[in-house]
Amino acid sequence: MLRGPLPLLMLLAPWLVAGYKPIIIVHGLFDGPADFKDMLGFINQTHPGTNVTVIDLFDHQKSLKPLWEQVKGFGEAIYPIMQNAANGVHLLCYSQGGLICRGILETIPDHNVDTFISLSSPQMGQYGDTDYLRYLFPHYMKSNLYRICYTQLGQDFSICNYWNDPHHRDLYLNSSNYLAPLNAERRSPNATDWRKNFLRLQKLVLIGGPDDGVITPWQSSQFGFYDENENVAAMEEQKVYLQDSFGLKTLKARGSVITYTVSSVAHTKWHCNFTVYQTFIAKWLT
Repeated sequence: MLRGPLPLLMLLAPWLVAGYKPIIIVHGLFDGPADFKDMLGFINQTHPGTNVTVIDLFDHQKSLKPLWEQVKGFGEAIYPIMQNAANGVHLLCYSQGGLICRGILETIPDHNVDTFISLSSPQMGQYGDTDYLRYLFPHYMKSNLYRICYTQLGQDFSICNYWNDPHHRDLYLNSSNYLAPLNAERRSPNATDWRKNFLRLQKLVLIGGPDDGVITPWQSSQFGFYDENENVAAMEEQKVYLQDSFGLKTLKARGSVITYTVSSVAHTKWHCNFTVYQTFIAKWLT
């Protein structure tokens, strides 16, 4: 029988070598856990022994469910992981999943998320004619989709929860039951608490690029968006930033917002591109 401190060191060795915080992955529209097998391989290669969970909820067609419903479901699945992680967790959230993760961050008052990596997520909304849009609404274009999205029926579809038509601003503000309140663009009794919860975050990493082909404008992945003339205004020019409505300006002022602009990556390739992972993601998963 071994005696003394050696056995304890042997037991602790894997944790001393790794010591990485658990990683929670939330998929995007029409995705599921199987789409992240490459990402799991990348993490295992650079951060061996890390506890990684790809949440298996709202897969594929079910990802069209209203976002508040998804926030509730993902939040209930993620919360026990947080509770078992004394040093906190990392969120890696792709595409629509990035908006779901923001909902989780704002509505869980005792979350312990260290770093939130938003991977090509339409954080300021979506306004563009894409293959996804033509598939879901074949008889509509971006210019008239507001006629469906800004109705009670339309808000039952996830994509309409963050449809942000710059030409129908008032309709967006009055009808969007997810993105507008999440951004505190519309009065909400929860706004103060949600801002406080969001600011528990230690780091926000925003990754996107001009060759994405789906997120429109692509700068939405970095909190930029169109003005009424469809000219892109950067994050720092957005009203939600200037008014610090949900804490983004405060987060940036303390040096906690990191943005990466990456060319030559199509939307469906972000989570299976090792160069993207190695250069822009791996360093934050400590």
